[in-house]
Amino acid sequence: MPEAEGHSQAFQADVAKLLHLMVHSVYSDRDVFLRELLSNAADACERLRYEALKDPALAPDSFTIRISLDKNAQSLAIEDNGIGMSRQDLTDHLGTIARSGTRAFLDLFVPEGGDAGENADAREKLDLIGQFGIGFYSAFMVADRVDVFSRRAGSSEAFHWSSDGKGTFSIEPLAQDEAPVRGTRVVLHLNEASKEYLEAGRIERIIREHSSALTVPIELVEEKGSEPRQISDGAALWTKPKAAISEHDYKEFYQTLAGMFDEQALTIHWHVEGRQEYAVLAFVPGSRPFDLFDPSRSGRAKLYVRHVLITDAAEVLPRWLRFVRLVVDSADLPLNVSRETIQESPVFAAIKKAVTNRVLQELAKLAEGDKEKFTKVWDNFGAVLKEGLYEDPERRDALFDLARFATSTHPENGRGLKDYLGELQPNQTAIYYLLGEDLSHLSASPQLEGFRARGIEVLLLPDPVDAFWVATAVGFDGKPFKSVTQGAADIKSIPVKEKPEEGRSEPPAAGLATLYALMKQVLGESVEDVRASDRLSSSPACLVASDRGPDRRLERMLAASGRLGAASKPVLEINPGHPLICALATKIGTPDKQRFEDIIWLLFDEARVMEGEKPAATFADRLTRVLLGAVGQSTP
Repeated sequence: MPEAEGHSQAFQADVAKLLHLMVHSVYSDRDVFLRELLSNAADACERLRYEALKDPALAPDSFTIRISLDKNAQSLAIEDNGIGMSRQDLTDHLGTIARSGTRAFLDLFVPEGGDAGENADAREKLDLIGQFGIGFYSAFMVADRVDVFSRRAGSSEAFHWSSDGKGTFSIEPLAQDEAPVRGTRVVLHLNEASKEYLEAGRIERIIREHSSALTVPIELVEEKGSEPRQISDGAALWTKPKAAISEHDYKEFYQTLAGMFDEQALTIHWHVEGRQEYAVLAFVPGSRPFDLFDPSRSGRAKLYVRHVLITDAAEVLPRWLRFVRLVVDSADLPLNVSRETIQESPVFAAIKKAVTNRVLQELAKLAEGDKEKFTKVWDNFGAVLKEGLYEDPERRDALFDLARFATSTHPENGRGLKDYLGELQPNQTAIYYLLGEDLSHLSASPQLEGFRARGIEVLLLPDPVDAFWVATAVGFDGKPFKSVTQGAADIKSIPVKEKPEEGRSEPPAAGLATLYALMKQVLGESVEDVRASDRLSSSPACLVASDRGPDRRLERMLAASGRLGAASKPVLEINPGHPLICALATKIGTPDKQRFEDIIWLLFDEARVMEGEKPAATFADRLTRVLLGAVGQSTP
């Protein structure tokens, strides 16, 4: 048999099933039907505004979109006085899924695949939303039937389009007295599950959330026969010049955007023109949101494209700026088919980078110009901003300029790194820090004693993220970060400012060496080493990490999260001039070996407690035996 010749065939489609799929699968939120229909109405007004440049008689005195509720008829109508549609327009744009009138209008300027030519600028400036031709069909999520009454501007003919969304539609001429003067009226006969959309409060909330930035005013008629009430004036706050906006307007918008009742600490409002065109309105809250440290919490940026809300959870800012509330409105971003998520694109990436940099710049200005207000911002959000020191090395220098710390010499949490470097001690070559769980315990840490004696300032870092950024940061202004609880203190070269107590003396070096060896033998596998300390001046002992291991705080955090195998053994550092150590050195070889060893273990447990750890299970028994010996009683 001869081979069959290859040929092309068109796909066949069950239109009813396809329409059902579009209505129930593309959109995840039923409220978007109103957004889509309002966007279509705004596009119709924009198209007529353009055509009126050639024929001014076509346009009305002012453009308006009106929503009318009729509870008796269980219907909702959206009416505009825009371009309107002819019979052919109704067939092409409402009778063909995914054929968009907006797209066709744009193609009059620049056909797909064609040369932009002189019309490119005009196309870019048109404020048109719908480009996919499926938004209209979202109406069938809430309606059993949709009627469209339309008259194209400049035409004497009007038509009525009707469909139940099950695969067929009808078009018939419309009597002049039933037709709009110009434009389109879309009437949704709501299904039983959608009566909530007849409540004026619900409609107003959706408009304010999704469509308040449309460039056409929106009115609401709450019941048949009542006067219309303006919901949106056709100019979003962020599109207005700053000079035309009062502080009260900003505060009111912030409270609505953030869902908070405080006053914003910082308002940032700017417009960008050039390679990208967009507007941004951002706020730093005046207080800490209750869910600031929720692991699942992300930034809350509202992203608009040509004044229509695309998403209220856009990832415009990095997670370490998640406390900032903002709106971004772009004229350049591409729309994806569902509008539920924005496409990742070079334009979006450029906007994200620019917005993040601008927010940091404004925070830096606040830190320089209003230190008191910035201190409150840092107190509320410093722990979050420090996440950027770990997650965003590219912006680490900018964040270091913002960072404020409590220190051993300035416990009020307002110390900058430049301030720290301005008071370095002679021969000091590092920026010292101490990690812990809260400032009160950190301030009382015995590891600080030797540093205080030399006037060395130590950063006190109580936030969990501190353990990570100091481990990855190379340093600041040429000075490395160094933990005061890790390795040898190496501060002997820095002169002591506090004179040692009079009469204080140390046992002979040989006796100390013997004591350290004996203590290491008693403690066995619990410690890596026992050695004399440079960092102690009044406490008898402390625990530090070895030179090779991680900081003690970081190690505990990694172990608690299951990200660390066997924990490294600490080093027990001894203050050789402490009276208890001097007394112990004289008791070497004492007949009461049990009490001698108990005291060594109690020293170790005391050091653990000062680190925030629990003492050994035998702590109570040892303490009891030592106390009984102190009062002259034998162990029972």
